[in-house]
Amino acid sequence: MQDDRVSLNGVLVHPFTSFDELLHYVSGRKGILVAINAEKILHATPQTRDIINRNIGYCDGAGAVMALRKHGHTGAVKLPGCELWLKIVAALAPQGKTFYLVGGRQEVIEQTVQRLRVDFPGIRIAGWRNGYLKTDDEKAALLADIAARRPDVVFVAMGSPRQELLMEEMMERHAAIYQGLGGSFDVYVGTVRRAPAWWVRHNLEFLYRLLRQPSRIKRQIHLVTFWLRVQAGKI
Repeated sequence: MQDDRVSLNGVLVHPFTSFDELLHYVSGRKGILVAINAEKILHATPQTRDIINRNIGYCDGAGAVMALRKHGHTGAVKLPGCELWLKIVAALAPQGKTFYLVGGRQEVIEQTVQRLRVDFPGIRIAGWRNGYLKTDDEKAALLADIAARRPDVVFVAMGSPRQELLMEEMMERHAAIYQGLGGSFDVYVGTVRRAPAWWVRHNLEFLYRLLRQPSRIKRQIHLVTFWLRVQAGKI
């Protein structure tokens, strides 16, 4: 796949048309997968734009898909990161690829590793640790461990842009496929509930989260601004 990324408010996004297309793209190269949604596009800063544009931005939200389709990429689809990482595992674990996991509370990362070993028998997990790097020495030890164990895939669940900045440091020490996961480990083990399938299928996850957590209204108002700017051709 050639570099046909689309600039949305200066954020370069790949118009992938399926999980399979994205998986094929990353299978032939090393890099950092960065989830893109309306908020990341609308509130992009020079720092976040640089992080995304140096790496592989994919649509993780309906707003990003809408913007890509407005630019003529009618086949672009939403590829939720909380689903993508498991599809990467499903595709690469049978090939004997190795995985390293970073993020979440200690009990969450332990439960994640345990469940992966049940869901994907024979999976090779090179290492894992929680997402609380309290000192420079702890971060240095993690980077050294990544470099020593040389995993094929690294998942980092810490939230943006912290996880992307850390993955770039990891990438300097060891080239691999990296993906930032935010709270996906919590969703996987059930400590955080994702929207039911109907809401997901109709691109209404944002509304489900708003109904469950009304305090998000200040963030959701920005989605209206985003929609208006897309329709006006300003994104």
